[in-house]
Amino acid sequence: MKEEIIWELRSDKVKELAKQGKRIDGRSFDEYRKLEIETGISENAHGSCRVKLGETDVIAGVKFDVAEPYPDSPGEGSITVGVELMPMASPVFEPGPPRADSIELARVTDRGIRESKAIDFSELCITEGEHVWFAFIDLYIANDNGNLFDACALSAIGALLEAKIPKFEDGKVIQKEFSGKLNLKKKPVLATISKVAGVLLADALLAEEKASEARFSVSTTENEELCAFQKGGSGTFTQKELDQAIDLAIAKGKELRSHFK
Repeated sequence: MKEEIIWELRSDKVKELAKQGKRIDGRSFDEYRKLEIETGISENAHGSCRVKLGETDVIAGVKFDVAEPYPDSPGEGSITVGVELMPMASPVFEPGPPRADSIELARVTDRGIRESKAIDFSELCITEGEHVWFAFIDLYIANDNGNLFDACALSAIGALLEAKIPKFEDGKVIQKEFSGKLNLKKKPVLATISKVAGVLLADALLAEEKASEARFSVSTTENEELCAFQKGGSGTFTQKELDQAIDLAIAKGKELRSHFK
């Protein structure tokens, strides 16, 4: 009960500031927090990346494994995204089965990559109808201070950009030997816009998320292609607000993408 009262008071403060054209950390409405991207953090993953967006901290690891292709796509591999909300990241995260927000984070990250056509899944085919590569993208939330959607998408792309495909010989995966790097054709990134007290703002802090009426996540590529959308929250957006959110997401997408070498 005490924690709920504290969050309610913080939400009131966030809304009051938003009406005055201000944010609790002094940023402008379209400004992201400091972004840090570090790759190559795991010796065991085939690709890895850590993203710090302010105090929000997400770690991604990519692992390739051989599997049978899906019956309707015998000449294509695929990706699978999983998100682990680690208990140390937030007082509300607990061990156990995947939570609804964990599943949503995984699906939105997956959709942004898949719908952008960043990966040509036919290039992951080893033997049509028999063996293909599946890329397992595991995301670990180390600290949650808001905007996990964008942090997850960025860390997944960072890990895929440096991912190496293992050698496969005589029906076996050769550990620590690689046939080459994954051919990532595009770099889709996600930009999430939140609506607080009728104002649109980018990269919401956790306190701002608690105060928000709705959020709108937009996945874009280098060519300003719109790959995927995700709306969350019980509030609504007008058509004008949606257009503004998309324009802002495209601009922020360019900015975020520039952090990848």
